[in-house]
Amino acid sequence: MTQTPVQSQLYERDFGLWVADTVAKLKAGEFDRLDMENLIEEIEALGKRDRRELQSRLRVLLSHLLKRCYVSSSSDFRGWEITVREQRSELHILLEQSPSLKQYLLEVFDSSWQYALSEVREDYPSAELPDICPFPRDAGALLSQRFWEE
Repeated sequence: MTQTPVQSQLYERDFGLWVADTVAKLKAGEFDRLDMENLIEEIEALGKRDRRELQSRLRVLLSHLLKRCYVSSSSDFRGWEITVREQRSELHILLEQSPSLKQYLLEVFDSSWQYALSEVREDYPSAELPDICPFPRDAGALLSQRFWEE
């Protein structure tokens, strides 16, 4: 199955039309007419996108949990809690749609924690922040507990 110049040109010229054409060919079972090279590339990119989104949202969640729990700025509490709620909601959706990402969350947890800690330390140098993450790696607890009430 080699890619024809027409298929490649469509991908480069009009991505939306290429997607519609690819879906139509898949539904029709016209597998020999697919632009396999670009189709494989796009499917791989989908998986990478979800991983990037999970890691980004985890970093934001951890940094706002840190701020809410360890930075004394009551005028900011509501905003940090709203951000925590938003990130939790989006992470929950991601993990519901792709349960296998729970393993990836565990893989990137430590580096995400270090990133969040570094960011919050830079923004709030006088805050006394823990060196060891006080939040659980368990997705269920991380996405539901109100740590600042404990």
